[in-house]
Amino acid sequence: MLEIIVGGFFGDEGKGKITAYLALKASASLAVRCGAVNAGHTVTFNGRKYGLRVVPSAFVNPNTVLAVAPGALVRLDVMSREVAGTGVEGRFFLDRNTGIIEESHVERERADARLSGVIGSTLQGVGAAMSDRVFRRLRLAKDFQKLEGMLTDVSEEVHEKLHGGETVLVEGTQGTYLSLYHGTYPYVTSRDTTASAFASEVGVGPKDVDEVIVVFKAYVTRVGAGPLPGELSESEAERLGWSEVATVTGRARRAAPFNPELARRAVMLNSATQAAVTKVDVLFPEAKGVREWGKLPREVRNWVDLVEGFIGVPVTLIGTGPNPEEVVDRRAELGFKPQA
Repeated sequence: MLEIIVGGFFGDEGKGKITAYLALKASASLAVRCGAVNAGHTVTFNGRKYGLRVVPSAFVNPNTVLAVAPGALVRLDVMSREVAGTGVEGRFFLDRNTGIIEESHVERERADARLSGVIGSTLQGVGAAMSDRVFRRLRLAKDFQKLEGMLTDVSEEVHEKLHGGETVLVEGTQGTYLSLYHGTYPYVTSRDTTASAFASEVGVGPKDVDEVIVVFKAYVTRVGAGPLPGELSESEAERLGWSEVATVTGRARRAAPFNPELARRAVMLNSATQAAVTKVDVLFPEAKGVREWGKLPREVRNWVDLVEGFIGVPVTLIGTGPNPEEVVDRRAELGFKPQA
């Protein structure tokens, strides 16, 4: 089984939490992270908060092999810190064709006034590295001798696992509306961020994908410039408890109420088969820590039903707290086969 986890808004939806939950509840033998270091996924585990920019959020399962897709980009300094900090040495691998962001890429972006002042880029060197890849001058993981011991063929590994009946998780980054093609251009990232793009980054075709889980937050947040329908003032966001800061840059996230039209379109663009909604406990504090559908307050269940009606696919996973296990899992009752 292959499942792709993808963001439904502008990033910050809680994909790391959902990936970590699936990893803990599954015998997923392999998890592959896509994207680049401008996207941070937060995982709270065993009382510690991890802000991950390279290592897959599935690291919480010690039996899961972790890898970075050939279409992804990494910074070696960030990678080294995360591998050491998560203790995944020996089970973390890069594809030979994974792109490497170097200091020169970061410097080029920091010198670009449009990126920093107009677009609101994270200035992590991602766009510069992507442009170098297009011009065929980017150095890849296979070009660095010191990486030899952690290189593999990720596409081959994924297909071997799938043909053996094992489960693979593909962790997408950022969100649908930051897509270079389908997002709020020019206020977007330097790649496509939909499920089909993540499948391509890994090296699998559409027929290999079993489930696409689009992740929404119970409200919408966005970092940097660009449109945000229904945007609240900073004071109103703070009053509601929706004030957040970005994992990578530490910048304040702008906030708005849950947007059903954006959610519906994200389901369409990703061919989502199911949805997860995180931080329901922020919208409804009485839902905090609940793990069973029948124990959620009636107003929460009614709200979820409304969301399902808007987006047209079942909400199978409901986040009720920061820890991976704080999830209402409805997959079995809704006819989805949970990972075994």
